[in-house]
Amino acid sequence: MLILAVLTRKNRLCQGFTRGSSSILSPVNFLDQTQNKGLAIAVFGLLFSKLAVLVIAPDPLPFSKNTPEIKEYMKIIAIFYYPVLYYPLLVCGTLQNKAGYAFGSLLSLSHFGVLLWQKFECPKTTEIYKYYSLLASLPQLASLAYLCVQFPLLFIKGPKSDEDLDSSYYTDYVKSLLKRKSSSVALLLVVLVIPPLHIVQAGIDKNIAFLLSGFQIHLSDDNMEVVRIVTFYTWLLEVCFLCAVTLSCLVSVVMLMRSMILHRSNLKGLYRGDIYSVFNCQKMIRPSKPGIVCWMGLAGYQTAIICLGMVIQTIVFLICFMFLVFLILVPIFHGRNLILFQIAAKAWPVWVSLILVTALQHVTAKFAFIKKDAGTRDLNNRGSLFLLTYLLFLINIVLGLIVAIWRMVITALYNILHLGRIDISLLHRTSESYDPAYRYYAHSLKVEVSQSHPVMKAFCGLLLDILVQSGSAARSSVLSGIQMVQQEKKQNKAANSRRIRSRWQLLFTLVNNPSLLGSRKHFQLQTSDSLLNGTMNRNNKEAGKPAAEAAQPAESAKPADAPAN
Repeated sequence: MLILAVLTRKNRLCQGFTRGSSSILSPVNFLDQTQNKGLAIAVFGLLFSKLAVLVIAPDPLPFSKNTPEIKEYMKIIAIFYYPVLYYPLLVCGTLQNKAGYAFGSLLSLSHFGVLLWQKFECPKTTEIYKYYSLLASLPQLASLAYLCVQFPLLFIKGPKSDEDLDSSYYTDYVKSLLKRKSSSVALLLVVLVIPPLHIVQAGIDKNIAFLLSGFQIHLSDDNMEVVRIVTFYTWLLEVCFLCAVTLSCLVSVVMLMRSMILHRSNLKGLYRGDIYSVFNCQKMIRPSKPGIVCWMGLAGYQTAIICLGMVIQTIVFLICFMFLVFLILVPIFHGRNLILFQIAAKAWPVWVSLILVTALQHVTAKFAFIKKDAGTRDLNNRGSLFLLTYLLFLINIVLGLIVAIWRMVITALYNILHLGRIDISLLHRTSESYDPAYRYYAHSLKVEVSQSHPVMKAFCGLLLDILVQSGSAARSSVLSGIQMVQQEKKQNKAANSRRIRSRWQLLFTLVNNPSLLGSRKHFQLQTSDSLLNGTMNRNNKEAGKPAAEAAQPAESAKPADAPAN
């Protein structure tokens, strides 16, 4: 780190001018939309894998052994120790020079080699599973292996010069804008559940029959057959759990992909000034104290929410699979213990009545109570409609109970499936501010958009290009250009018309930007009828007359002569 700091300072003194914030105190530029985040993702994955193992590790730190009395304090220290330990790996990638890539290759190979040597030397441990330590280290080994490959490749290719403001991403975005007319958690769950199930299977013997008889459960007269049945059921439980984990992983991947699509859509909407696509009220897109706090914690919060969502999804899916296997499939296959079917058979009159009443209401609504006349529809046989409504009141209460239960199930299932997504609120649109996860996401977007707007980045890049290429001469020319704009000098007719047309286009864009509505000069003079959902009501011209007449004397010449705000 000291060598990298000296080399970085030396390069800055030699160049005299550098862009960005590449230094040993900036591990990664989180606001750069064009930077390669592969190295950062690998290091963050390494840290998350360490945290997942620390939760149940008997010795959180490698240099503290057999300290159960201070284990909780060691865990707190470990939460800060491992980020400091792997911090140089991030710095070596963000400096974007060959020295950093060389040191990164050396560090990643050292970490990978030491960890791999430890696992080969001692693959078995005395923890909950003999290969638990090896399996828990697989995500860490994968992250370090990726770093071991990426750092040498970057060293061979050399540092890129088109990072951040030098990138063509922002200029391409502006050109396209002007052209247009308009997985470690899952592994930990498997390691925590499957080995205990194997231990239970190995410990099943003839005594299990006496244990079940104590609970009034009689499977067979033969004790060995009871052992086989219990072993088979334990195997089914293991299959159900693995299916639940697999389904939870697939759901999480699908939700993450949909989150990325919606996140990109939200960013583009905020770039255009569409505040209401994210917020339910008028907001100013600028950094704030809550926004900074939310932006810093967003990645950690999203990781924790996704992990908790996967755990809850696994439990719910496990219950569903167990219900399907043990109460439906196995009883049908063996032809006994048909408890669910027996309950349904005894209650068949109720189900038949409910189905017939529902069908009756749909049929009568279609053929008896709706009449078509000259292409229009109206009610028919109102007396019969009122009589049938009264007669079916009690049975509709029973149907309403079923609908209420089904509504609870659908709502719970929807929220469980979408629990890992923070880009949508699990509450109603008017109550989304009470959803803390969505609130963090919305506030972090304000910081992201205000500091990483492509148009702003392209503008800053052009200014810096002028400064770098021309130096002080360019500065003086820019200043003289500004003075010339302020002075009223005669120009040719073609250039003047182009300037007026561009200013009017800019003014039209600003007028139609809802994010700037609250900061306009005559906003207080507008009546409620002239505004529709935060934008000007084009149909109600009379409501906007007082404000327009008041603003006309002061702003009539602004688009042509004065720069727009």
